Amino acid sequence: MHAMKRYELIMERLIERKEATVGELSEMLGVSGKTVREDLGKLEERGLLVRVHGGAVLAQSNQWDIFPKREPIVRQAAEKAVIGRRAAALIEPGDIIALDGGSTTLEIARLLDDAPLTVITNDVFIIRELASKEHIRLVVPGGRRVRNILTGPEAVEYVRKLNIRKAFISATAVDAQIGLSIYTSELADFKRALIETAHEVIAVADHTKFGQCALITFAAIDELDAIVTDRKLPAEQAAAYRRPKLKIIDE
Repeated sequence: MHAMKRYELIMERLIERKEATVGELSEMLGVSGKTVREDLGKLEERGLLVRVHGGAVLAQSNQWDIFPKREPIVRQAAEKAVIGRRAAALIEPGDIIALDGGSTTLEIARLLDDAPLTVITNDVFIIRELASKEHIRLVVPGGRRVRNILTGPEAVEYVRKLNIRKAFISATAVDAQIGLSIYTSELADFKRALIETAHEVIAVADHTKFGQCALITFAAIDELDAIVTDRKLPAEQAAAYRRPKLKIIDE
């Protein structure tokens, strides 16, 4: 098993259970305890976990977001609803938009009127939300299902052929230097395709995600046209993300 895949599985186990022992991880991954300890060391260097006697615990208490089971994660629900309204206000009649997978982008979908609009998405919860809106042209790139997300090379190639006006992008973590990051590499290529194809790239993230780091960076802050967040993001922290061509929408 490739090291990056082991890292993903280790972080998934920690996010689900908050802690894990070397023995549990060794059995789960099918590798030696020595390999697990080396992996834990690499992840600790990135600030993602803290090694303790016999195992590891999460370094950041709010490392959640991309491992939903049957329903989207509802942490910071009020903030996400506010962000959804602010993001939806950026959408114009007849727009061609992309809604990346995530609980915040799902809030945008819930606010869309049943009016002429083209929406590209790979999130099964968003698909379910929009399927009954007859005037919205729903475009699903396809691919295989990874939890609530459809992804794969065919989906990435399909997206690269589209004329997307606005792409609303989700992330597990947002950092001024590191950029936007997630834990699952299988989702990164699809996000990159949206970013490289869309005329406008708009990140949506609540205040708890700022100053945080996940395993895989998929976008630099300078690649964004706007970040939509909530009022709880401190002004001095927001200042670190301001660029001449980047709007911070928090009001």
